[in-house]
Amino acid sequence: MSPLVRSGLVELAVAALFGWLIVIRLERPAWLTRAGVKSPRRLMQAHLDYVMMGLIAMAVGLALPDLATWVRVLLILGTWVNPTLFLPLAFSDTADRNPVYRAVTVVSFVAMSTALVAAAVTGLTAD
Repeated sequence: MSPLVRSGLVELAVAALFGWLIVIRLERPAWLTRAGVKSPRRLMQAHLDYVMMGLIAMAVGLALPDLATWVRVLLILGTWVNPTLFLPLAFSDTADRNPVYRAVTVVSFVAMSTALVAAAVTGLTAD
């Protein structure tokens, strides 16, 4: 099985577990508050983004199982970091002003953009 497909499956499992946070948000919101969550909506965003990124990784991995290693690495990096970037925002309204947060965001977005363009070019020029 392609590393991208494996990664995507794990991401979908993580997304499923994050779904429980949504239930907790509805049934026991005080638990999240006690845990330091200031913006529960960001947990929902992370949940949905883990689903989408997991599906993207699986789709690319299934469509292009022989994709170059550097593209796979960038895609795995981007599909994991992008949804994870919502987590600091759940605990702090100002996390996105932190220069390290901003740098990680740029690197992750560049990784995803580069990997998806490279995958598209690979797919369109194969055989």
